[in-house]
This record gives sequence, C-alpha cells and structure tokens, in this order.
Amino acid sequence: MPIDLLFVFATRLSLILLFLPFSALDKVLNFSAAVDQAGQATANRNLAKGLILVGFSVELLMSLGVLTGIADRLAAFILAGYCAVTAILFKQFWKAPDFRLRGPSNGRETMWDFLKNFAVAGGFLLIAFGLQAGGARSFFADPLSSTNPYSITHSSSQGAEF
Repeated sequence: MPIDLLFVFATRLSLILLFLPFSALDKVLNFSAAVDQAGQATANRNLAKGLILVGFSVELLMSLGVLTGIADRLAAFILAGYCAVTAILFKQFWKAPDFRLRGPSNGRETMWDFLKNFAVAGGFLLIAFGLQAGGARSFFADPLSSTNPYSITHSSSQGAEF
C-alpha cells in the first residue's frame, strides 16, 4: 500500500474514531444514560430514545461511508451537520451559570467541547467539498459520489487527500 493511501486512511480513521466505535458503542452500553442526555433537547422520553437511535445510526453508517469511501462526500456532509447540531443542542456553554474565561468554570470546559465539535465538522467538510472532492457545485450535482480516496491513480497523480 503506497504511503499516500496509508495517510488517507489514517486521516479518515482519526476523524471517525470518536464516533465509530466509541460514541456508537457508548450509546449501546449506556443507552439509558444516553437517553437522559438527549433529554436536554426534549422532555419527551420516547423522542429522546428516537434521537439516540438516529444518532447511533448516523455515527455507524456515516462513519463507515467516510472510512470506506462509499458515498463518502454525503456521509461526511451528514457527519458535519451532526457535529454542529450536537454542539448546539448539548454543548450550550453560554447557558452555564459559571461560564467565565478565567478561573474554574464548567462552562468554559463545555465551550472547548463545543469548539471541538465544530473543528471535527470542518474536517468532514473538507472531505465533502475539498479540493479532491471538486467543490460544492460538484457535491450538489452528485451527492452520492465518492472522492475515491483509495484509488492508486487518484492518490499518486494528485497527492494524498487531506
């Protein structure tokens, strides 16, 4: 395997590792706690359970898409949206009563988690719209297309996708 392909795989793996296996597995092993956390977004327990099941499906299926390169652009776009939505719903640092930039603050810790979600979203958007993907116009023309990240001619003629 050429080194470029190894770097592409490692880059994609580092992006999805948070979701698959860790967050998805956590939802299975600690389903009740996950539903309790989803309760921050809705008081309806059944809706909270549905949100966790949707989140599990997104984390599992879209992560596999990004890692395998199958419809990876759409998978990455959905994961970017997932990161943004979960940051807005569950990382509301601005609501923390102790939020401050200096000194002890749980709110500041939550702010860092909020920003990390958006940083990961940016990595996924690079897969969806980046140079190897052909930009936004190309994405919206064929959202199920793939960047073909593991194609030897692709990586050797244009360099590794990052």
